[in-house]
Amino acid sequence: MEDLDIKQIQALIPHRYPMLLVDRLVNVVVGEEAVGIKNVTMNEWFFQGHFPESPVMPGVLIIEAMAQTAGALVMHSAYQDSAATKLVYFMSIEEARFRKPVLPGHTLRLHVKKIRSRGPVWKFSGEAKVDDTLMAEATFSAMIADGEQ
Repeated sequence: MEDLDIKQIQALIPHRYPMLLVDRLVNVVVGEEAVGIKNVTMNEWFFQGHFPESPVMPGVLIIEAMAQTAGALVMHSAYQDSAATKLVYFMSIEEARFRKPVLPGHTLRLHVKKIRSRGPVWKFSGEAKVDDTLMAEATFSAMIADGEQ
């Protein structure tokens, strides 16, 4: 198992502030699974409007953070030499469930596991946890494609 820091993640996926939603990858098993770490702070841009008096991380961004974790894992596993010229696109999101709200101060652990891969298409299961509490889960697939130069 290995870990990836923010600079390594940024070398693998094109996301940047404010849309980069994973700070670190831990427990990386190349080609199989990883855990993304997202430190949720009150300074996040989305808390300005969701919801100012009772801030909650939007569910769609929790799913996006899972997908970024999976995307970094895929690029690290199979496309490391060409990561700068590739993009990861969502193909499907299935069985998304939101169990509890993610709040400022939480450390979100994004557990992603490969279900299967066939060529450029990868399918994952994901769970977002705070400590050992399941906050959200989903199954999703993505395709690796050539990016614009």
